[in-house]
Amino acid sequence: MRLRVDGKIWSIRERVFEYSLQAITLYRFILKLHDDVARIIGKQYLRSATSIGANIEEAHAAESNADFIHKFSIAQKEARESLYWLRLLKRSFEKDVDQLPGMIRETNELIAIITTIIVNTKQNSNKTNN
Repeated sequence: MRLRVDGKIWSIRERVFEYSLQAITLYRFILKLHDDVARIIGKQYLRSATSIGANIEEAHAAESNADFIHKFSIAQKEARESLYWLRLLKRSFEKDVDQLPGMIRETNELIAIITTIIVNTKQNSNKTNN
């Protein structure tokens, strides 16, 4: 599946890979803050954010439509968890962190895209089985 964003065509795999790189950059920034709570939350975010792409990669090697849907469903859950950690970081920081609003927006977009892929795959699977 290919997506057009800001005039560039992305595959979901490319987009979540770039998202993972942004998550790494954000985590490295958090490490410099010397805030133990932010580090713990940031590490939780980093784990869930990078897991999105890992599960989508696994989905592309799925053995069946059901397996594909299952892997994308895990990616969707990880994206929702990532959104939670980002929102928590945003609300808990004493000062604004410039990256957070964009990361929250991108996470919401990824959730919507992943959800659409799951729904479309289920619908196509049902058409094939009928």
